[in-house]
Amino acid sequence: MSFFNSAKHFLWPIERWELKKFLPMTFMMFCILFNYNALRSIKDSLVVPNIGAEAINFIKFYCVVPAAVIFMVVYAKMTNAMRAPKIFYILCMFFLFFFLLFAFVLYPNQNFFHPDELQLQILENSKINFLFFQLNAAHFKWFIRIYAKWTYALFYIIAELWGSAMLMLSFWQFANHITSTDQAKRFYPMFGFLGNIALIIAGWVIKYLATIQKTLYSDGIVSDSSMMIQTMLTFMSLSIIVIMWLYNHMQVDVLTDPKYFTKRRKKNKPKLSITESFKVIFSSKYLGYIVILVFCYGMSINLVEGPWKSKVRELYPNTNDYAYFMGSLNQYTGVASMLFMIVGANFLSRFSWAKGAVITPLIIFITGIGFFSFVVFDDLVFSYVAIFMLVNPVFIAVYIGTIQNVFSKGIKYAFFDPTKEMAYIPIDDELKTKGKAAVDVVGARLAKSGGAFIQASIFSFFPSANYNEITPYLMVIFVVICLIWLLDVSFLNRAYKKSLSKEEG
Repeated sequence: MSFFNSAKHFLWPIERWELKKFLPMTFMMFCILFNYNALRSIKDSLVVPNIGAEAINFIKFYCVVPAAVIFMVVYAKMTNAMRAPKIFYILCMFFLFFFLLFAFVLYPNQNFFHPDELQLQILENSKINFLFFQLNAAHFKWFIRIYAKWTYALFYIIAELWGSAMLMLSFWQFANHITSTDQAKRFYPMFGFLGNIALIIAGWVIKYLATIQKTLYSDGIVSDSSMMIQTMLTFMSLSIIVIMWLYNHMQVDVLTDPKYFTKRRKKNKPKLSITESFKVIFSSKYLGYIVILVFCYGMSINLVEGPWKSKVRELYPNTNDYAYFMGSLNQYTGVASMLFMIVGANFLSRFSWAKGAVITPLIIFITGIGFFSFVVFDDLVFSYVAIFMLVNPVFIAVYIGTIQNVFSKGIKYAFFDPTKEMAYIPIDDELKTKGKAAVDVVGARLAKSGGAFIQASIFSFFPSANYNEITPYLMVIFVVICLIWLLDVSFLNRAYKKSLSKEEG
């Protein structure tokens, strides 16, 4: 009997009486992750084949970061003027409106909204007079190409904000507010485990729609990928409606029961202005450690993804095939994430926070070095591997990078996200609310755009450069970032244990 109970607790650490609270939160995360992973596939499928993998670096740094800053400022103002449920509904309605607008207005009429490409090509090869200097427009070619497909870039920006606004900020802030530390150790990994079924389903839906789209295209019924895009965004819009219903159900039918939510005693502290809030946020060493944690994760992932997506574009050069590949990637990531979640849910309940937090940087470092080594020493590797395997060398590079990507995402959901969110629990409400907004929205975007800025600067100064030429330098930066990450985990662990002891005391 004891063995049965141990096995049950290993596979399902949730008590029966907790299901009324646990299941709606899990389904909410399922819907958010369904949209998150569908957006990840669609945004790359629009930008990479039609503009170029290099353009992602420019969009992330010059477009996504300003958008994230604006969002954070607006969100901070809303937290001072509105209650959390109203803010949640406003965010949902914003994304719902944009998805429908893009699906049925912007994308079907892109020839109307996009400027003439011939004129932009002439501009790209021209000279620009700036003060007393004459600059070659080729240095700005990626800005010109992004402008040529500005609706795709806009979609990429909004897609990036979905992950920050709805997953990292809205969902996890809500979960942190209603979940105790003891429940978090059991709930959070299981949220991800069941929620990541959405990756598999989102991947299957995209592949299915891409297959139908390809058939319709070959039969001459359609001339672009509008059917796939419109259908997928319609599903995502319905998912947002379900998210709002589940949130309302939690507010009305679950959290009104003291058994599921005990209101914490708040200290009588006046609400801070935005300026005062930033002073509190940036004077907190604790939040500084979390910022570095998020920065290192985003930076390391971005440094690997750039060269990898460039290889994927070589293998799958059009939107539909690229989307099909990304759908497969979602499925692989979903399966890997669920396997990691089983391990993570029990690992975090049995071992210390530090041991759980250090796993992510170690896995990303090992797999990242494997991919970089293969690309940097490609001539040597290809001369042996390609002969014996009799496959396209680009195919090998793509799938080694895919393995790295799957492991990175799987380990993130199982260990990085839960340990990061647990780090917020012992801090006070002001830091937990506005501090989390600063870390997760702006910090995460700066993290990813840090690598994007490095790559964008190289491509601006050297317009003829490509990923094969700059990858050795990216590998060196990647190693340094991972070492900083491991050191930061050690510092944050000391601060976390200190804050936790104060809360319990």
